[in-house]
Amino acid sequence: MKHIHFIGIGGIGMSAIAEILLDQGKKISGSDIEGSAIIDKLKTHGAEIFIGHSPTNIKHPDLVVYSAAIHKNNPERIEAERMNIPQIDRAEMLGNIIKEYKTPIAIAGSHGKTTTTSMLSTLLLHSNFDPTILVGGVLKEIGGNIKLGKSKYFITEACEYYESFLKFNPFIGVILNIDLDHLDYFNNLAHIKESFKKFASLIPSNGHLVACGDDPNTLDVIKDLPCKVVTYGINNNCDYIAKSISHNRHGYPSFEITLSGIKLGDFQLRVFGKHNVYNALAAISTAHILGVPSSELIDNIKLYDGIDRRFELKGKVNGAKIYDDYAHHPAEIRATLEAAKKIAQGNIWCVFQPHTYTRTKALLYDFASSFGLANRLIVTNIYAAREVDEGDIHSKDIIDLIKSDTYSHYIKDFDKIVDYLYNNIKPNDLVITMGAGDVFKVADKLVELGDGFSNKDSFDS
Repeated sequence: MKHIHFIGIGGIGMSAIAEILLDQGKKISGSDIEGSAIIDKLKTHGAEIFIGHSPTNIKHPDLVVYSAAIHKNNPERIEAERMNIPQIDRAEMLGNIIKEYKTPIAIAGSHGKTTTTSMLSTLLLHSNFDPTILVGGVLKEIGGNIKLGKSKYFITEACEYYESFLKFNPFIGVILNIDLDHLDYFNNLAHIKESFKKFASLIPSNGHLVACGDDPNTLDVIKDLPCKVVTYGINNNCDYIAKSISHNRHGYPSFEITLSGIKLGDFQLRVFGKHNVYNALAAISTAHILGVPSSELIDNIKLYDGIDRRFELKGKVNGAKIYDDYAHHPAEIRATLEAAKKIAQGNIWCVFQPHTYTRTKALLYDFASSFGLANRLIVTNIYAAREVDEGDIHSKDIIDLIKSDTYSHYIKDFDKIVDYLYNNIKPNDLVITMGAGDVFKVADKLVELGDGFSNKDSFDS
């Protein structure tokens, strides 16, 4: 395959694969609905990019790769079929690339994949493993979402949606947690657990599965596997255990890790929240299995200071700090608000944008009960993503279920949200925009009205 065409090439996962293939000397073309910094980067590396989808973009490639958002009725897929050009989805293409590496590491779970992948990448980078990295966000350590290494190690997220991760062949697999989600594909929780079981069964007998021993759904999945299973958690029945968890004046957690009762070391994080203790445990356990000494793990985990859209400090307005977070599931919302509660000095304002109609409808009551730690809540319109509005669910349905002691509002327009916040937030308040869509624009617009405070400044400013 010398010429490969990508439909939806601007996506963070698709663009990373395209960049890997460009590095291998392939001819790459692709299309997307609009330009972006990612697309500009691909152009500089030699990719031919078309803005908009059209049959004329298919210029006799050897293979067409499409993202999950691209359906069969896409004009380029129709043209490729007419021309008898083979087509595969993004996950299958990534799976083919992964086969070229001796030690692929795939990080799966309903929540925390991007953060844990980034943490593990940081640990291995600073221990000179020189891994190839594919992460679903912008990691400052590598200046983007991909790093092309020269070693046998390949680190990637492994998404369960449409069972994409079953197209990978991990030597080390990680399962962070298993939760009810993606119900536009999965029938129920049992179906999700069955899929994770299949993923874990892909690991060879001489490989490892690193799994959260505190998650009941994960425990159900890791029984009777051919590979070696290593567990982590904060309970005493795990292999790697975090003990004596405390928080410094910035709200960052520190803890001791033991392995089979023997102390591995004392660890300090530079990101918030109990959920990140679990993420760090998964990354540290995996790196330790790969042979990274505990002294390097202690030093290098401190170098990880977050990834874009994961409790990212955007700025300061009227004495209030403005954050943005990718949380779009009730469990993630609770975890993020718990972290916010530890550092908040005033009211916590949450601006939430639901992501997809099916998720909002299926988890409606869970969403309504997940904002208890927020003092003020604003909900805006559902971000449709790949879906069509059937008219049977609305953001206001969440507001209708919120308890009366929570001050909640539905505001459709982003500019009106910004105006409302600017006129009502007080010094020491904490504002956090949440969602997997474009709600981050609210934080960006609000910060433009502030004093230019950046996430590189001290949290004591």
